[in-house]
Amino acid sequence: MNWGTFQFILGGVNQYSTAFGRVWLSMVFVFRVMVFVVAAQPVWGDDSKDFVCNTVQPGCVNVCYDHIFPISHIRLWALQLIFVTCPSLMVVGHVKYRQKKDMLYTALNKGSHLYANPGKKRGGLWWTYLVSLIFKAGVDASFLYILYYVYDGYDMPRVSKCSLKPCPNTVDCFISRPTEKKIFTLFMVVSSAICILMCICEMCYLIGKKVQKNIIKTALAEKQEVTSLGTPGKTSKAKVFVREDPTNTASIQNLASEKPGRDTSEVA
Repeated sequence: MNWGTFQFILGGVNQYSTAFGRVWLSMVFVFRVMVFVVAAQPVWGDDSKDFVCNTVQPGCVNVCYDHIFPISHIRLWALQLIFVTCPSLMVVGHVKYRQKKDMLYTALNKGSHLYANPGKKRGGLWWTYLVSLIFKAGVDASFLYILYYVYDGYDMPRVSKCSLKPCPNTVDCFISRPTEKKIFTLFMVVSSAICILMCICEMCYLIGKKVQKNIIKTALAEKQEVTSLGTPGKTSKAKVFVREDPTNTASIQNLASEKPGRDTSEVA
């Protein structure tokens, strides 16, 4: 796997992420991808050839190894890193789609733009970003459960018992460097848990910010309505001043249609 190209592609997510998203991306590459490539892979490189059982029965060692390690930690973590970073590509793809759509709109409408900022997390892009966070947190949590379920915990035993056929009886099997493997397993588990926490914090931040904007917008609208009703003769002329979405096409058209000499004394 070419992790350099993978990192280059996901590096573009930084400019569309919040502060929590940038911390999450740093956690993924520094504490998960780099540790996985530099340290974890060499540690599990000898797990099959140095797996020893106290028997000479042909096939017994292979059967016991498959029973104790039904799926390699390295391959499981590789799948986890791939699945957990794919949702970020959804956000990048949505922004690229907006940029292309804006270019076509600009070419057909003599320089006017469909989106003032295609990377602004509003409208459909806000929902895409929120879904990507839910998916990332769900993938990390699912893989943590799979690892716990398959290996019956996050421990790495020094000696394992095996009595499967064609083993003549219950044999003892020994894993190479169990303490080192246990340390790296716990490190990857803790880093995954921190990434889940960062995703939850970012979801709360996005939802809280959107709710706050809606509350402010509603309060301003109600205040302006009360002001306009209390001013005789100006009820029909009063307009509500509400901050509009700069990425909204209707907002851009309304701004373009305003005259330079417009009297703003009637707007609250």
